[in-house]
Amino acid sequence: MNAAPVIAAVDGSADSLRALDWALDAARRRAAPLRVVHVRQYAAWGQADVLVAGPPEAEGDPVLDEVRGRLADHAGPPAVEYLALEGVPGAVLPELGGDAQLLVLGSRGRGGFASLLLGSNGLAAARDAECPVVVVPRPGREVHGEGPAEPGPRVVVGLHVDSPDESVLAFAFAEAALRDARLQVIAAYPWPVQTWSAPGQLVPPLIDQDSVAHETRTLAEGFLSPHRERHPGVRADAEALPGDAAGHLVAASKDADLVVVGRHRRRLLAPARMMGSVTQAVLLHAASPIAVVPPAPPQE
Repeated sequence: MNAAPVIAAVDGSADSLRALDWALDAARRRAAPLRVVHVRQYAAWGQADVLVAGPPEAEGDPVLDEVRGRLADHAGPPAVEYLALEGVPGAVLPELGGDAQLLVLGSRGRGGFASLLLGSNGLAAARDAECPVVVVPRPGREVHGEGPAEPGPRVVVGLHVDSPDESVLAFAFAEAALRDARLQVIAAYPWPVQTWSAPGQLVPPLIDQDSVAHETRTLAEGFLSPHRERHPGVRADAEALPGDAAGHLVAASKDADLVVVGRHRRRLLAPARMMGSVTQAVLLHAASPIAVVPPAPPQE
């Protein structure tokens, strides 16, 4: 059976070319073909779902011709396929994830406003694609906090111990194995915990913070155990940290190879696909590439 491709979405911008380089490396690591896609926004208004394939070999597309030149010296695997499509990128790109291992794109493309940290196409793909989406940010994003405690390749993943997402953990462990990287698992817990006794009066928490941290770490270790068994070569270090999960993940993105976050599961009263505030904050501010992993389909 042929491996599903890694897809790189390109539009000729510097951001998309950085994403192309990341996707090429990811395809090599996975022994998967690389599919380079350019969505030409020629569709009329009101036809966001139109998908019209270009010429069979996408010849004559200047954006793909530029990529061909960039990869001219590329030797050996992966095999590279070029595809030109017409439509609205924010609608077309998520649809490409149905038969892909990964969809990779830059944080911003040619369109939109220069002040935006993440373009609408990246948000749409991360929210709607059926496969994991990797967004490669522009270099130079500054994050606050200390650097990693030790050198070497590192993948970061967020773990919500109240509702762990197994698909996120599985992707993070697999990615760490592919990169021979250490996995930094961040399990944040709310602190300080404050309760109201009367209007305007706060009661100090009766819960000991060390106990909360210990329980959070214990729960995290339990969720990590089956993944460690499947990936014995991956060193996974769990950290229980107080406060804002997004802030901890953004800080950990400094010098990381990848930060892995999940997308919200659909809920009964909110059936549309959506992203949580933590995922959006990480997409907007992390210094490393960010992988947004969709939830596993519900068991029938």
